[in-house]
Amino acid sequence: MNRNLWLLALAQGLFLTNNVTFIAINGLVGLSLAPLAWMATLPVVGYVVGGALSTGLVARTQARYGRKVSFQLGLLVALLSVGLGAWAVLDKSFWMLVTATVVAGYYSANGQLYRFAAVELCTPDYREKAVSLVLAGGLMGAVIGPNLAMRTKSLLAVDFAGAYVALAVVAILSFVTVSLIRFAPLPPRNAAAPKGRPVGELLRQPVFFISLLTASLSYGVMNLLMAATPLAMQTCGLPFSSTAWVLEWHVIGMFAPGFFTGSLIKRFGALPVMGVGALLNLVCIAVALTGQEPMQFLVALFTLGVGWNFLFTGSTTLSMQGYLPEEKDRAQATINFCVFATMAFTSFASGALVTTQGWNWLNIGSLLPVVVMGLGLLWLYLRQAATREQLKAS
Repeated sequence: MNRNLWLLALAQGLFLTNNVTFIAINGLVGLSLAPLAWMATLPVVGYVVGGALSTGLVARTQARYGRKVSFQLGLLVALLSVGLGAWAVLDKSFWMLVTATVVAGYYSANGQLYRFAAVELCTPDYREKAVSLVLAGGLMGAVIGPNLAMRTKSLLAVDFAGAYVALAVVAILSFVTVSLIRFAPLPPRNAAAPKGRPVGELLRQPVFFISLLTASLSYGVMNLLMAATPLAMQTCGLPFSSTAWVLEWHVIGMFAPGFFTGSLIKRFGALPVMGVGALLNLVCIAVALTGQEPMQFLVALFTLGVGWNFLFTGSTTLSMQGYLPEEKDRAQATINFCVFATMAFTSFASGALVTTQGWNWLNIGSLLPVVVMGLGLLWLYLRQAATREQLKAS
């Protein structure tokens, strides 16, 4: 770990502080302002829709101006979005809140690229650990995010307005952090340089397709259950302090394994580690279906977090086998667009399902994407094993 990677890990931690605080408060603020209960998670949907719509623009900005400038622009947009969020809460404007979260999606689209930028700050033989350790920086968000939401809930006259103001401070700290990172300079622009393969051709590669599928569905399952948790716990009559506690342990589960996931991938390979992640998703669902006490929410969400870490870190490193350096902006934008699109759907579905069908049916419905992930990983593993056998035979 060099200085630049540590700083990037810190930026990841501040990024997750923003995300976790958003998750903790936006559903509840949305519920208090929404015209209809099923619209409660529309602010969360707005966040990921904004991210999906921003992926192409962010990719072009990164290609033209480089990582640092693009990340800094994202943080300036983050400042604007939290200002709009505070205004929306004070003015009791539901649609202003949704607008604020859509704008914040541009920052999220930038922050999702921190893990890919980690690879460019280290030697090639360290890339698995670099990705894993930068993602581990999100552990900071696990601790600070829920506590920030809880302690700033009543900071101003209107509940949660203070949380948006606190997030402005987080954005400023992150801007300073990113400014201190020394990224590699952009290569000279050369019209004759190879442009790489189109997206359609990248998607026809099994390794790239499966890495995209698992990145999207792992985030989708995690988001489906995490976004619904504050609403489900409130429906059960549990206090917000319990919700913050559960979310804290969920995000610890998401990022604490980052200190060793890279080593596991380097030793056993990405696919076996991702397979364990899919199994942990099944354990999460099984625990969630046993009851709705605080400890059951905590164990289920913690297990979900660890499963997501194995799947998402593995899919990130696996995807790098599927594109060339000149294709990185196109490939990474495609992955992130699919991640955000899946998150947008699951954010909306989580609110609609948990308020109309309940927590149990929400968990039963999440079995489908978990099974699809498991089958996809098994197919790729068997395909690669058959290829190795053919090479040995020849």
